Amino acid sequence: MKNLRFLKPVFNFIAIGLLITTLSRIFLFFLFKDRVVETPNFWYIFPIGLRMDLILLCYLSFLPAVLITFLPNKWLKFTNTFLVIYSFLFLFLILFVELASPDFVKQYDTRPNKIFLDYLIYPKEVVGMLLKSYLTSIIVTFLILGVVIYFAFKKGKQLFHSTSAEYKFKLMIFPLVAFLLFFGARSSLVSKRPINASNAVFSTDQLTNCLGLNSFYTVAFAAYSIKNEGNTKMYGKMDEAEAIARVKKYMIAGKSDFNDADIPFLHVQQPDSLMKKPYNLVIFLQESLGAEYVGILGGKPLTPEFDKLSKEGLLFTNLYCTGTRSVRGIEAVVTGFLPSPSESVVKLGNSQQGFFTLADALKQKGYDTSFIYGGMANFDNMASFFNGNGFEDIVDQTDFESDGNKYAFKGTWGYSDEDLVTKANNYFKAKGNKPFFSLMFSTSNHEPFEYPAGRIKTYDKTAATVNNAMKYADFSIGKFFEMAKKEAYFKNTIFIVIADHNTRTYGKNLVPINKFHIPALIMGPGVAKGVSYSKLASQIDIPPTLLGYLGIPFETPMVGRNLNQLDPKTQGRSIMQFNDINAFRVENQVVIMQPNLKPLQFEIKNDTTLIPVKLNEELAKDALAHVITAGNLYKENKYKLRGTK
Repeated sequence: MKNLRFLKPVFNFIAIGLLITTLSRIFLFFLFKDRVVETPNFWYIFPIGLRMDLILLCYLSFLPAVLITFLPNKWLKFTNTFLVIYSFLFLFLILFVELASPDFVKQYDTRPNKIFLDYLIYPKEVVGMLLKSYLTSIIVTFLILGVVIYFAFKKGKQLFHSTSAEYKFKLMIFPLVAFLLFFGARSSLVSKRPINASNAVFSTDQLTNCLGLNSFYTVAFAAYSIKNEGNTKMYGKMDEAEAIARVKKYMIAGKSDFNDADIPFLHVQQPDSLMKKPYNLVIFLQESLGAEYVGILGGKPLTPEFDKLSKEGLLFTNLYCTGTRSVRGIEAVVTGFLPSPSESVVKLGNSQQGFFTLADALKQKGYDTSFIYGGMANFDNMASFFNGNGFEDIVDQTDFESDGNKYAFKGTWGYSDEDLVTKANNYFKAKGNKPFFSLMFSTSNHEPFEYPAGRIKTYDKTAATVNNAMKYADFSIGKFFEMAKKEAYFKNTIFIVIADHNTRTYGKNLVPINKFHIPALIMGPGVAKGVSYSKLASQIDIPPTLLGYLGIPFETPMVGRNLNQLDPKTQGRSIMQFNDINAFRVENQVVIMQPNLKPLQFEIKNDTTLIPVKLNEELAKDALAHVITAGNLYKENKYKLRGTK
């Protein structure tokens, strides 16, 4: 061990960091114990917390380890000075945000996040508030930080000075040190992606889940997320009131229906017909199932099951997704939120709690709410977003592995689609007479296109192709409805099968509009059978349309349209986000906005040919209004239900 003394600064940094975060977590546990202990397996916060703390500290330790190893002994004085400053700086920051956490959690029911950063923009107002409301906490914080600074001067050299060591030995030992730090930072050698905040989600209590994190991580994540939040001004500027008015023009709700000035689009959506007992709702979201692969929509003959089912419900033949990523599709189908150049709200820091979702609305009406997925729910931050926004139960790969049942196939992205539908069917059966809402999300139609053998007659000779994966996804859709039709819940449930987006989105146009064309099929009681909806529609129109079928009124801030209540004379509309290009389409006219350039307008022919035409200034303003509104609703926390923080 004497030979490893040169690594003492790294060991001490990790040890002290763990001491700070662990003591803070214990303190927070006892502070909120009455609530936390009501959560099943609440003690998970401690092993999860240790894991998340090691991730942070291993990341931060990598630079000191590199300098200690590769800088020669003659530079030891410089190295040691840097190590003392670096180590105490980050330990000081970790301690500071942990000291700020108790009061922040009391106020916002979660660890410091983007709101914490937002406070830094208004130091005068915030300092005044803190002095009036949190004077005792401020005094205690400064006393503790003062003691830390004292020890930094007294013990800095002892704790964080390295010692000289043979250069060859340091080089020999570095691969092991680097591997351990890399393993600690990723916290897994199996997962394709590093562990993230979603891995701390194990309960339906947002506060309990957040105790498994540490506050430096949550603040750093919020700061990192800012770069993804986009800048709607790159398309142009517009007064907020004008933008809101222009968006409302495209809605069904009238002026008198909007009933909260602080939530500009909040209104009560009436059902298509009132029911004594509301219907259940199941959304089966299909990974990458573009219209070009759907036979009934003129695509490849890969979906015989979907095509047969289309005779039993309402088929949307002219529907367009809002983006090119799963999280964008989730955003549209589950929240009805407008697409913008920002990252999807599923991944943005300011929407991880108190952001409107269908689960949020239905939960308030007494529904059980769930997300069922064959893969890991931490992918793309889904678990964190869903857990904070109305989804009570998150069922993912870990539940498949622990339930003792035998499943057909587990691939790179998790359990196969037929395993997903089997799990979901059993889950729905167990609900009895309790109304429920569930989002099912498929995985099989994703590279490397893995699926169990012997299920389908392959379209391509090579098994692992997108076409064959599409056929298998379709096979699983058919299997789900075959099982569901035998169960009691089927007669009281509205189902929709809908794609999140297409596969690779590419084309010669600024926006490859044909690649945004997706299928959707609604089935269930009260749904017209064998009917097609051919008017142009957007993915954001689907959630309000679904609510219309359920038989009870809902308060909602969604700007999409209930397509069943849309005046036939009203023009169809869709909105598409392609990287940082926004397309706003009304019938066969599309306005395309690029960053810092004048908008362009095209006439669309067959989705693949765009003919330049003179810009309609009013249509261009409407297009801009939708992007500006999306940014404002997110930034100002105005996309929510009444009473939500």
